[in-house]
Amino acid sequence: MKLEIPEGEFGGYIFDCDGTLADSMPLHYRAWQTALKEHGAEFPEALFYELGGTPTEMVVTILNERHGHAMPPKQTAAFKESLYLEMLHEVQPIAAVVEFARRYAGRVPIAVASGGHRGIVSRTLQALGIEELFDAIVGAEDYLHGKPAPDPFLEAARQLGVEPEKCLVFEDTQLGIEAAVAAGMQWVHVVSAPTITP
Repeated sequence: MKLEIPEGEFGGYIFDCDGTLADSMPLHYRAWQTALKEHGAEFPEALFYELGGTPTEMVVTILNERHGHAMPPKQTAAFKESLYLEMLHEVQPIAAVVEFARRYAGRVPIAVASGGHRGIVSRTLQALGIEELFDAIVGAEDYLHGKPAPDPFLEAARQLGVEPEKCLVFEDTQLGIEAAVAAGMQWVHVVSAPTITP
């Protein structure tokens, strides 16, 4: 994978986690499939990727609204996350992005800004052996509005002490790119082919 990095100097780099640093989307999808099975709920693969970056409890709420389910968001999300953690030993890095983060760690402030809970994000970064690279880790509990709102990236910039317009965001989803644009930040689209496994 070749990253298309915009020209210019940046004061900080902000990375999404799932699908950007970590090739974890297939694991998340498998966890969703198992968690929703007991409710008889379906989660089409295309919708899963469309909602990439959406906080877990919000995904449950969206599925309830679209398909008439009555799944409890907090409990369903917690069950799904527990299933994901059981598979975490399988997670692989997205090499080009992790290499970029390693290159700038300690030289330029860098952060992770995710739609997932901070604890889950930290566990994913630990599994990849890269948590210590980041000066800040921003999760769903650290802001009010999730992507495509700019809140996750603005909070990451605040924690890094870098002006938003001087930050470069690495993202794999359209929602994340919209959030970066809304935050006034330039962005890099991380394109990795979905590798869903049954």
